Parts: sequence; structure tokens; C-alpha cells
Amino acid sequence: MKTKVSAAAADRKTRARKIIARLKQEYPDATCALHHRSALELAVATILSAQCTDARVNMVTPHLFAKYRTAADYAAADLRVLEKEIQSTGFFRNKTKSIIGMAQALVERHGGEVPQTMEELTALPGVGRKTANVILGTWFGKNDGVVVDTHVHRLSRLLGLTRQDEPVKIEQELMQLVPREDWTWFSHTLIQHGRAVCIARRPRCAACVLNRLCPSSQV
Repeated sequence: MKTKVSAAAADRKTRARKIIARLKQEYPDATCALHHRSALELAVATILSAQCTDARVNMVTPHLFAKYRTAADYAAADLRVLEKEIQSTGFFRNKTKSIIGMAQALVERHGGEVPQTMEELTALPGVGRKTANVILGTWFGKNDGVVVDTHVHRLSRLLGLTRQDEPVKIEQELMQLVPREDWTWFSHTLIQHGRAVCIARRPRCAACVLNRLCPSSQV
């Protein structure tokens, strides 16, 4: 039994290495699609991106970022006004509470600055591990984990890199397969690939650079 498990793990590592090599040729400069100019803007944009497209978030944030320039501005925001401003991103009531709560915590605990550790970030209202990973990896250049959004969740399973279904467990397995220096890039790459090629309802397997490595390929 152990031999079978070890062989499967070795096969997965080998395939992961080949997948990463091909993705690096295809997406060498993959980065976060959310427009931002600061850690605070990225934090707000990432909260807004839950159950919403990055394109929609990028339509909403220019007005927000021009109006709310500091954590104190968000902390003092009128709840009803902010709700209307972000309504088109969906789940706007919860997102409004998260943004204001996060901003108030930043002012009270961190002098209005976004902290740079996983522990401090995930202690903020509205900030889970996924959001913290986005902030740490994209803005601060710290590879503390792998962002597991819907695209990463779907593609990592299709590619046979994991059989897990819980984001935390998927992240743990990907962290073992992907070199640490590539964690942030890998997340952004799978997200970009999931939008452009491995589309959920109509995957373009014939155009996919991974089709010979993907157990789910329809080619």
C-alpha cells in the first residue's frame, strides 16, 4: 500500500514539475488582475472580489480609491453610502461590514497600516487566509501560502494535483508540489489560465499547453 501511495505521490510531483515548466513559458509574468496602488487598496479589492469577477471589481474601485484614501476614511464611512457604492459586486452588505470592520481594526491596532504577517492579517475582520495570501504575495512579496480561489480550486483538481475539496487542504498539497518562490505566481497563473483557456463551461482543451499532462483533457 505504501509503495502505491509513494508511486502516486512521485507521479504527481513529476507532473507538477512539468506543468509548472509549461505554464512558465506561457505565463511568465502572471500577476494579480485586481487594480491597486497600495496594500490597503489591494485588501479592499480582494474583499470585493469574493463571488465577483475581477473585471467588475476594477469598474467599482476607481471611485472608491479616489474617495477613500486611508484606512481612517473607510473606518468612518457611512454604511448605507458604501453599500450603494459597492452594490454591483454582490453580497454588498457583508462586504461593507468587512471593509469598515477591517479598516477600524487597522486604525485601532496597526496605526492605519496593513500588517505584513499572516497572523495579524487573518485577525482582521473580513480577512481570511485567501485574502491574506493575496496581500502578502502580491504586495509584500512574501510567499506564505497559495491563494486558492475558485479557479485554483477547479484547475488543481482537473490537473490531478489534488483530490481534496477544502481550500485549506488543497493549499497544503499545492505548497508541497510547487516551489515556495513560485507560490504567488502559480496562483495568479492558474487564475489567468482558468479565465482564458480552461473555462469551466467550455474548456478549450485543444488550445491548452497542458492538454498532454492533464488527466481531464478532452483532446
